[in-house]
Amino acid sequence: MDNNTYLVFAGIGIVLLVASCIGWLLKWRSGNQPSPVIDNLNARINAWWVMVVVIGIAFMFGNIGVIVLFYLVSFCALREFITLTPTRRSDYPALVAAFYFALPMQYLLIAIGWYELFSIFIPVYLFLLLPILSSLGGDSTRFLERTTKVQWGLTLAVYCISSVPALLTLDIPGYAGRNLLLIA
Repeated sequence: MDNNTYLVFAGIGIVLLVASCIGWLLKWRSGNQPSPVIDNLNARINAWWVMVVVIGIAFMFGNIGVIVLFYLVSFCALREFITLTPTRRSDYPALVAAFYFALPMQYLLIAIGWYELFSIFIPVYLFLLLPILSSLGGDSTRFLERTTKVQWGLTLAVYCISSVPALLTLDIPGYAGRNLLLIA
């Protein structure tokens, strides 16, 4: 990390410190009485502290740390999306491909800097492969609806989120070695 990145984190830390003091002061002024609004505010400030610490740790490990962090975020987001989506047993091959092939491959392509394939891997190749895998089960009940939900879950939870660490692969003249700032 360069000095600008440290300055960004210092600025965020100062803002969070001021917000934490305000939250503590509001709680103190209410006489420590239960207040859903103040408790919600303090819970959100604490969540921001956790997010900044986690992102800071990822930044300390450089590009690989950021890629691994966003891989885990994508995995959790995809898992939650699929949990809320009705699936059938015949969708299992497509789901296995989404979790154990597409997700790691997308982030591997980012890690090796293969932008050309990263940018079309899910919207082109996986959009063609997933319906084929779903059809192998022979279940045509709501086939298009189920396939679309898996495809869009992969698009939102993996492709869109993976665009953030993909900023690390950009070659911006005069900005070499400072791509972490694009994420911050």
